[in-house]
Amino acid sequence: MPELPEVEVTRQGIAPFLVEQTVVDLVIRNGSLRWPVPDIAKQIIGQVIRQVRRRAKYLLIDTDAGTSIVHLGMSGSLRILPHDTPVEKHDHIDLVLANGRILRFNDPRRFGAWLWCELPEEAHPLLAKLGPEPLTHAFNVVQLAAALAGKKKAIKLCLMDNHIVVGVGNIYANEALFAAGIHPEAEAGKIDIERLTVLVAEVKQILAHAIKQGGTTLKDFTNADGKPGYFAQKLHVYGRGGETCTSCGNLLSEIRLGQRTTVFCGICQTR
Repeated sequence: MPELPEVEVTRQGIAPFLVEQTVVDLVIRNGSLRWPVPDIAKQIIGQVIRQVRRRAKYLLIDTDAGTSIVHLGMSGSLRILPHDTPVEKHDHIDLVLANGRILRFNDPRRFGAWLWCELPEEAHPLLAKLGPEPLTHAFNVVQLAAALAGKKKAIKLCLMDNHIVVGVGNIYANEALFAAGIHPEAEAGKIDIERLTVLVAEVKQILAHAIKQGGTTLKDFTNADGKPGYFAQKLHVYGRGGETCTSCGNLLSEIRLGQRTTVFCGICQTR
């Protein structure tokens, strides 16, 4: 599933083609996604797109009438294309613009979503209880320490909990914990403030680097393949179970934690 950096680069890629453009049509070919796609043609046609934002892994396309909430799911992609581009299999939704382009949503597995919210998006059930964005000042060691206080759950599971901080998925949780020298099974509530300070800094640095790498790896959302995928970057632990640690040379361990593959170095990462 695309993680926060992949979704952010998607936002950066499509926003210049959408902002201040007028919507002239919304074509829904298959509304059976993760949740049924609402028929919002009357609400959105004629509206000007004011901005394209991201909250966690959701993309928010704002108009004066309301906000489209888009999630890529496990296999979704968004592309900017000429309006007469032939439709292919799994092209479920087209947002048609007055400038002759379309925003096309393709999703083979249909775990993605396209919803509508006329209230402030913070009130939407999918967004209302989300934690802070990791790349903002709202995610800091004081906030994290308070959220983890008394928790016996493994730190990696807490780091992937969207109520504590959003967007730190499996790949970047593995990488941040390795960089901070923290064992993924460490009891969250017992990690001292010094180590949490390092962890916050590593989360921010690793996510920011991934976004920067994506910005240089995938610049073109106007071609036939706008899928973000995962960016070409050096991963120290994720996907490297049984290989040697890039720091100490020890063999990396691989376990299942919260039904997700977790890789760590038993020497560099301590409880």
